[in-house]
Amino acid sequence: MNNLDAMADKIRQVLSDKDEAREKMLPLCRDSIRYSSTAIRAVHRHEFEEAEKLVQSARAVLTEAEKSIADCPELGSAGAVKDAQKELAEANITLALVNGREIPAPEDLGVDVAAYLNGLGEAVGEIRRYLLDGMRQGDLSRGEELLAIMDDIYSMLVTMDFPDALTGGLRRTTDMVRGVLEKTRSDLTLAITQKSLEKRLMRVDGLEQ
Repeated sequence: MNNLDAMADKIRQVLSDKDEAREKMLPLCRDSIRYSSTAIRAVHRHEFEEAEKLVQSARAVLTEAEKSIADCPELGSAGAVKDAQKELAEANITLALVNGREIPAPEDLGVDVAAYLNGLGEAVGEIRRYLLDGMRQGDLSRGEELLAIMDDIYSMLVTMDFPDALTGGLRRTTDMVRGVLEKTRSDLTLAITQKSLEKRLMRVDGLEQ
């Protein structure tokens, strides 16, 4: 038992190093999430150049966080890292969809596939918000296009039939996407019907005059 104290010192040092890495990683992940969230808000304000800068900042800070735990790979599975990756994916996907670009892949963003899939699902909610903003302004020009993309995303997510331990609770996200999709389809159908009716009424008024 003479080696117990020496062993304890070594273990204590290992845990101390991990704790230090974790404490360095956590605020960086929070900063990355903040940049991603602000980028999404910029997208909704149509400030696309600002959004691009913000997602780049989010990626740069997240890279710092990942480097800070490079010697502690188990910390890479921590909730903070996965949350930051999910937010980064959501921001990039939302920006791409609104700008009519191809959806970036997980490897393009450097994020875990589970975080990516959940970010993809969350982006559907942001696209609904973007569509509703347009509808309130009477702009339905991209309604059916974006609804079709939302439908495609849902159709992809439902094929990811794996345990939640592997997908980060994707079933819950997929259920949310289904609800968002159904509500958006209903809202868009109503808006298109109303706009069509308004046009017909305007034509009738024109003929009567």
